[in-house]
Amino acid sequence: MDKVINLMSDTVTKPGTAMLKAMMSAEVGDDVFRQDPTINRLEKLAADLFEKEGALFCPSGTMTNQIAIKVHTQPLDEVICDELSHIYQYETGGYAFNSGVAINLIKGNNGKITADQIEAAIKDDYDWLPKSSLVVLENSCNKGGGSYYTLEEIATISALCKERGLKLHLDGARLFNVLVETGESTAEVGRYFDSLSICLSKGLGAPVGSLLIGDTDFISQARRFRKVMGGGMRQAGILAAAGIYALENNVERLKIDNDRAKEIAEILGQCNFVDDIRPVKTNILIFDIKSKYDVQELLKKLKENDILAVQFGPQTIRFVFHLDITKEMMDRLKTVLSQLSLPSRDFNSSRISAARS
Repeated sequence: MDKVINLMSDTVTKPGTAMLKAMMSAEVGDDVFRQDPTINRLEKLAADLFEKEGALFCPSGTMTNQIAIKVHTQPLDEVICDELSHIYQYETGGYAFNSGVAINLIKGNNGKITADQIEAAIKDDYDWLPKSSLVVLENSCNKGGGSYYTLEEIATISALCKERGLKLHLDGARLFNVLVETGESTAEVGRYFDSLSICLSKGLGAPVGSLLIGDTDFISQARRFRKVMGGGMRQAGILAAAGIYALENNVERLKIDNDRAKEIAEILGQCNFVDDIRPVKTNILIFDIKSKYDVQELLKKLKENDILAVQFGPQTIRFVFHLDITKEMMDRLKTVLSQLSLPSRDFNSSRISAARS
C-alpha cells in the first residue's frame, strides 16, 4: 500500500488495473489522418454526452482552452472572465501569445461572475478599445475553492451572450465533480455553451488528456489549431482508451471525493492554527492559517506524516481529493490533523534579531 497521502492535486492519480487493461487492449491508428478508432470513439462519446456535433482529443486542458480562445476570437478582441480563472492565472498568458487578445477581468465571488457583471464589462464599439467577443466560465473554479455555477446562473449568462453577440466557452476541467453534486446532466449544461473543455486526467483518473467539444465548424477549425500547437497525436488511442474507461466508470464515484473534502473541512475547523476555510462545494479544500503560524512549517509537518499538499497563497494551503485516496488514508489524515500542533512565530523576537543584525 502506498503510504503517501498526496493531496497536491487530483492530477496525481494513476491508472488502476482495469484502466491499464483497457489501454493495453486499445485498437489504434493514426489520429492526424483520423484513423485511430479508439480516439474516434472517445470523441463521439464526449460529443453525444453534451449533445454537440463533435469533439477533439487533446493532450491537456490548457490546450483545449487555448484552442477555444483562438477559434472564438480575432486579434484585438478581448476575453471576459473572472480574475481567478485558470485561463488567466495558470496558462502562461496564452490568450495573448496564441490569439493576440486582451483579457477583461471581473472580481466575482469565489471565481463566479454574474450576467450583470458581464454586461457591465462589455466594451463599447470604439477604435481605441478591444472588442468584447468571448466569455469564459470555469466550473468548478479551482482557485475559487471548487465553487460552481447553478444551471440557472449559466442560463442567464448564456442568454446575455446570445443577445450581445458574444461566444461562451466553459472551462469544465472538473465539471463532473459539479454534476455529481447538482444532479444536472451533461446535455443540460451543453446546450448553453458554444464550446466546452473537460479534463480526463484529474478526478476521472486518466493519465493524460482533455476534450474540446462543440459544433462541426468549430471542431474543424480547432483541429487545425491543435496541429499548429503541436497537439496532433498519432497512435494515441492507448490514451483515449483510458478516457473512455474514465467516462464510463469513474464519474459517479467523484461524489466520494467531494464528500471527503467536506469531512476534512470539519476537522480543520477544530484546529487552532486554521483561520478561515473557503466554502467546500466539490473536491477542493482551500484554507488559511493564522498569521502567527508559518505555512512552510505546516507543510513540513504534514510531509513528515507522509501527507503532501501545496501552498496556495501567503497563508493558504490547498487539499484536493481524488480516487487514489483510500479510506485508510482518510482515517490517517483525520488523526494527523486532529493531533497536529504548530509552533507560533515570535514576531517580537524576530524584529529584535533583525535590528541587532
